[in-house]
Amino acid sequence: MSVVAIAPYEFTPQDVRENFPAPLLYIGWEDHLMFCAPFCLPLPPDTPFGALSAAVLPGIYGYHPDWARIDWAKVEWKKNGQPWTPDPAKSLAENGLVHKDAIRFRTPGLTGIKGSFS
Repeated sequence: MSVVAIAPYEFTPQDVRENFPAPLLYIGWEDHLMFCAPFCLPLPPDTPFGALSAAVLPGIYGYHPDWARIDWAKVEWKKNGQPWTPDPAKSLAENGLVHKDAIRFRTPGLTGIKGSFS
């Protein structure tokens, strides 16, 4: 929805990188309605991408019954809405992730509790 201002609308945004301890990264799990929106996490840019599935994501998604069944070799990724193939050995920054980027992952064959999304 567009906005039409009746006067100049100039301000300093409050969500600039400098106002956070680390760049913010939005991470969402497709087809899993138990999580209504992506999580927003401050993650240092030197974090290895592979650490997301091993150390970061289990803390936020690990209690879902599908979590233990994920085949990470088959996960499909999107970055800012576009198909994307990250390198797990490289850092978040080396994978091109910057402040307020959004990544989503889809786990083929897993569509929510008892297939609730299918």
